[in-house]
Amino acid sequence: MPFQKAKIEFLTPDSVLGELELEKSMVAAEFGSGSGGFTIPLAKRLTEGLVYAIDIQDAPLSALKSRSYLEKLINIRVIRSDLERPKGSSLRDSSVDLVFIINVLFQIEEKSAVMSEAKRVLKGGGKLVVVDWLMEAEQGPVQGRVSAESVKKISRDLGLKPERDFKAGKYHYGLIFEKP
Repeated sequence: MPFQKAKIEFLTPDSVLGELELEKSMVAAEFGSGSGGFTIPLAKRLTEGLVYAIDIQDAPLSALKSRSYLEKLINIRVIRSDLERPKGSSLRDSSVDLVFIINVLFQIEEKSAVMSEAKRVLKGGGKLVVVDWLMEAEQGPVQGRVSAESVKKISRDLGLKPERDFKAGKYHYGLIFEKP
């Protein structure tokens, strides 16, 4: 019997991005982008659009700048900012089609502030995609996990419309909301 690789269901940008109807000219923002785990794949798909990578740390953003330069991706804008502050992204009101908050909420205190900032920058009809650790996941961080139900409550309180849930790998949940 030949050796078979075990199928590992971990979070992959392609599987999450496959949940959305993307158009090449869209404008997106990755909140808490780090070194661009989703920013790079997004920029490759939104070839006529723009992707904002926003993070509070300099080092990952610097790595992202280098990587985007090496991959000749000219549609990425890097912003160092604290998303927990009012207007923390520094983006204009109603200026983006998509906001991604991937594996970020478990790390921050002011979850509703970050989601409120996402709502502020989204255009009407824009989508907010939240992916984070399942409460019962055997892998990943233990501290700070936020349940999908808690994220849904925050979104309801902010006036975001739940669109749907999706499976984002073995250890993560995915949620999509729409700004009315």
